[in-house]
Amino acid sequence: MKLGTRGRYAVAAMADIARWSNGQPINLATIEERQGISLSYLEQLFLQLRRANIVTSVRGPGGGYKLSRHADEIALSEIIAAVEETLVVTRCQPQTPGGCMASGERCQTHDLWDELTVHIHNFFETISLGDVIAHRVKGRAKPMAATASDFPNLLADLAARNTDNRL
Repeated sequence: MKLGTRGRYAVAAMADIARWSNGQPINLATIEERQGISLSYLEQLFLQLRRANIVTSVRGPGGGYKLSRHADEIALSEIIAAVEETLVVTRCQPQTPGGCMASGERCQTHDLWDELTVHIHNFFETISLGDVIAHRVKGRAKPMAATASDFPNLLADLAARNTDNRL
């Protein structure tokens, strides 16, 4: 699985604005210099971010871009989606009944990769731009450790999911 450059660069540029702007616009040349992202690439990304109402543009001397909302209100998933970056961990199309096999059937691990894609998206939904600049991300993706006392709850959850899938 790989998050492409569009998503990574968009998050980095947005974090730059969130960290340095203090409510004032930041021009793309400044972001280019600090982040090492080409100006033409930033222009493409910020056109999409502006269309998604994640940033606002300010024209004229001292102009540039600023966040349209507080950094704590902007989820990373929103930034990634705005630049049309998709997170896919398999050649199968996520959330589809069709498969990646030459026969059109789903591969044996289709559901596994589907669920992983959902977990990754959910993770990015829980992390805000504010979390990134305040260094509140490390440790958020903790492994789930089931204990013997969790087992009845896990079984009940599995049973509920299976019932929901049959509807």
